[in-house]
Amino acid sequence: MKETYTSHFKRNNFFEDVYAVVALIPKGRVTSYGAIANYLGSKLSARMVGWAMNAAHTQKHIAAHRVVNSKGLLTGKHHFKTPTAMQQALEREGVKVAKDKVVDFEKKFWNPSQELL
Repeated sequence: MKETYTSHFKRNNFFEDVYAVVALIPKGRVTSYGAIANYLGSKLSARMVGWAMNAAHTQKHIAAHRVVNSKGLLTGKHHFKTPTAMQQALEREGVKVAKDKVVDFEKKFWNPSQELL
């Protein structure tokens, strides 16, 4: 039986729950704001996940660079220290980026609702 969001997270703080999911994204993979929101049982809260990522970009222990939009675009790149920092972090992990978009997004996509059983 698949475990649900509530079996993994406490629902005390949405941002902290987002960060806990982001911590599980494997190196070399990416996910979307919407996929995280959906996993957390708040399908319409992709924007809130984005706000959490905006608040997290300066914290080294949160891999905010692994969270992109639903098309694989690096929409959060302007919240990093430099305009190219997000792309550089992804490329260090083997994720190719061209024109601010993850190359082979479908192959690199990590869906927490499917991966976290």
